[in-house]
Amino acid sequence: MQRFQSLLAFVTIGLGLALAAPAKAQDPVREVVAFGDSLSAGYGVGPGESFPEQLQAALNAAGHPARVVNAGVSGDTTTGGLARLDWSVPASADVVIVELGANDALRGVSPDVTRANLDAILEKLTARPNTQVLLAGMLSPPNMGPDYAARFNPIYAELAAKHDVPLYPFFLEGVAGDGALNQRDYMHPNAQGVAVIVKGILPQVIEALETSAAQG
Repeated sequence: MQRFQSLLAFVTIGLGLALAAPAKAQDPVREVVAFGDSLSAGYGVGPGESFPEQLQAALNAAGHPARVVNAGVSGDTTTGGLARLDWSVPASADVVIVELGANDALRGVSPDVTRANLDAILEKLTARPNTQVLLAGMLSPPNMGPDYAARFNPIYAELAAKHDVPLYPFFLEGVAGDGALNQRDYMHPNAQGVAVIVKGILPQVIEALETSAAQG
């Protein structure tokens, strides 16, 4: 009986110490917002196949716990993005991926309008002290002609330099023009195409998350 009581006391003390010990610290789950158009929203792909969902899975697999918020709206232009910015992108966002402009080019919107809208979007986001911004570039479709392309294509690099934010030069890099990676409209990536986009942009998203973590 005495041996049993001694053993019980030992187990009780051990359990108490275990409960009192602090839990092992884990990296906090960071918030990434994909702020864009149908390319971010996941037009035409199934559950788990959209850009935000595949990016979240890739970040977690790489050891960077994150929740990627889908703030994409199909058909959105830079004008629409600017109008909804304040309520679409929460102040809690650690990283915001700005992916807008494809619909501007498809509709022939003046590059001056596109530039002004993106400039204002970046101005607002970079003013947030705890938010890192990654700008995803876009290229004018060939049917818009060389004059339009000459005015549209430089916008992203020039604004990235102006606002001192990293640039992923072309969101559809490795996907545009490849029938195997696009849906039947040849404008929207399929699940395999989204995976290519995620693989390409992932290192810069990780770098933005690490910068955010270093800044507290």
